[in-house]
Parts: sequence; structure tokens; C-alpha cells
Amino acid sequence: MEHPLLFEPHDPVVDRVRGICAEYPEFAEKLAWGRPTFRAGKKLFVVMGSSMERPHTMVFKPDPDERPALFENDLFFVPPYFGPAGWLGMALEASDTDWTFVAELIDESYRQVALRRQLAALDQRHLR
Repeated sequence: MEHPLLFEPHDPVVDRVRGICAEYPEFAEKLAWGRPTFRAGKKLFVVMGSSMERPHTMVFKPDPDERPALFENDLFFVPPYFGPAGWLGMALEASDTDWTFVAELIDESYRQVALRRQLAALDQRHLR
């Protein structure tokens, strides 16, 4: 069964998240479940759209120590399928989305799944 596409091409929210994710070592994008997924090599670190009902959301893997604090903000929720593994969803629908904060969450998610060589490459970039 093929999943319906959740986003139109060049959706501005997806493009903004893609632009942030594309800066990471061994970045890969793959369409899965009808939505863009962003990967560190083969490992997911961001999935766009938690469900058909909530397309403009981002699913990511937070630092387990920070996860409880994120729940204090109404933007965050436990997404279907990914939630039991510790992932969270974040609403990106608001025009006042804090994109600096989104970038920080993406960075943490990448660091949760990346291989040592990917982390070394990322840290080397930050030293330049």
C-alpha cells in the first residue's frame, strides 16, 4: 500500500526544516510514509508530519534528560508510532515559530542517532 503524499512540493515549512537538516554530515532525504524524512546516513533524525491530521509538525528524538521539560510547552506532543521510542512531535504551524529553537532540537536529534564518525565530522565543522 502506497501512502498519500502529505506535502505539496516546496512546502515552505518542509523547505525550512530541510535547509537546517541538510547542513549535517551524511545528510540524506528519503520519502517514507508519504512524508519527507531526514537522515544521518540511514538513521532517521527528523520526520515531517506526525499524522495526516497534523502535517506541519516535526518528529524528532530529544535528549532523554530534556524530554520532560519540553512537555511543559503546548507545542510538544507524543507522536504516533515514534512516541514509545522516546521521540516527540512539535507543532510548526504558528507564524511565530522560533526557528533558532527548532534548529537546536534538530541538532540534538541528530546527535542522538548519529554515528561516531558523523559526530566527529560535525564537531570538526564547529571548530573551523
